Amino acid sequence: MTTTQQETRPQAAAKPVRWAADAVATMREGARLRLDYSVQSLWRVDRMIESIRREGAPYAAVETVLRGLGAYAGEVIIRRTGAEWWAAGGDHWVRTPDGRLWDPIDEARRCFAGDGSLRLLCRDATDGARP
Repeated sequence: MTTTQQETRPQAAAKPVRWAADAVATMREGARLRLDYSVQSLWRVDRMIESIRREGAPYAAVETVLRGLGAYAGEVIIRRTGAEWWAAGGDHWVRTPDGRLWDPIDEARRCFAGDGSLRLLCRDATDGARP
């Protein structure tokens, strides 16, 4: 996934960091859900996405929220492992120190489709990371 236009932190991080912060504020204000960038908070995020899906919300109505919650999960991984955001072609990934690339934003979309888990993605991405 390497391109000549690839960006690393801080350039690639600007948008996802903002999306994550917006999601934290939105969840605190709208859903009264406190997100503290802990691995444990991803349980609540997965349950929130499941709840939105069960309510039958159309994807277009929740696309921005899902992007923010995915970015939030990316920030959890980054803070836990020392990873960094990478971007190319408008897409954003998290690159962990072992060189693996993760797509938490797409994983949030998969959660909404009923086939994903930000908590499990974080577990896999942080496997072997120092606490």
